[in-house]
Amino acid sequence: MKMLSFILFSFWFNNSVLAAPAKNLDSYWQPFSATESIAVNHQPWQQLLDNYLSIDTQLQTFFAYAKVTAKHRQVLSKYIASLSALDPLVLTREQQKAYWINLYNAATVNLILKKYPVKSITKLGKGFFSFGPWDDKILKINDRKLTLNHIEHRVLRPIYNDERIHYAVNCASYSCPNLATQVYTKENTHILLEQGAKQYINHSRGVSINRDKLTLSSIFDWYRDDFGRNEAEVIKHLLKYAQPKLSTALVAYAQQKNLRIKYQYNWQLNEQK
Repeated sequence: MKMLSFILFSFWFNNSVLAAPAKNLDSYWQPFSATESIAVNHQPWQQLLDNYLSIDTQLQTFFAYAKVTAKHRQVLSKYIASLSALDPLVLTREQQKAYWINLYNAATVNLILKKYPVKSITKLGKGFFSFGPWDDKILKINDRKLTLNHIEHRVLRPIYNDERIHYAVNCASYSCPNLATQVYTKENTHILLEQGAKQYINHSRGVSINRDKLTLSSIFDWYRDDFGRNEAEVIKHLLKYAQPKLSTALVAYAQQKNLRIKYQYNWQLNEQK
């Protein structure tokens, strides 16, 4: 009986932790200001990116967690506190988009730094059976306690309905889309989202074709509805950003009668060695 209970629990746990949360709008965060009344200072976050984020020859970024000084840890903490003290509802819609993305990414890096050294973000989390910290209430804004999942799935995804959000929020893992080298602002968000999509889709951790075998990041499986109703529409999305060689291979692959795609994800820390 104990063995059966363990097997059933293991099945539930392994399927639950990897199930992607659906879009579920928290309407409290939906209002926005029609006109800009205040500026948001993201420069402290840019300071961290300038000092500790590197980009390799394949345009993948890595963060040097081990090198972050006590001074810069304090800069990061104060930045997160300053955003948390600000009421995002007084911002314009574009300011809000940049605000939430930067806050999500800065908070994620801060979580890693607090537990560093750690091999994977999946080792974090306050619950005994937690698979990562995404459901931990780590932020308080407008007297409301928020989790990273709340920001991504109840604010960003449902409000903007922009599949490129997945190329912006970073989960501190090798297979995750890049942590951008620039902070998001109301002026550059579209450019950075486009850049993030191109960098990810044209890198093997996002899309890979080897011997007529197509392997995609699990992001395109977990959030299928954001990219298309079926795998053919997912490929159509990929073609928007694929470079010529990849584009040709994807078109040929899409013409197969029995379209089969493998999905994979590497949760290893996106750490600069």
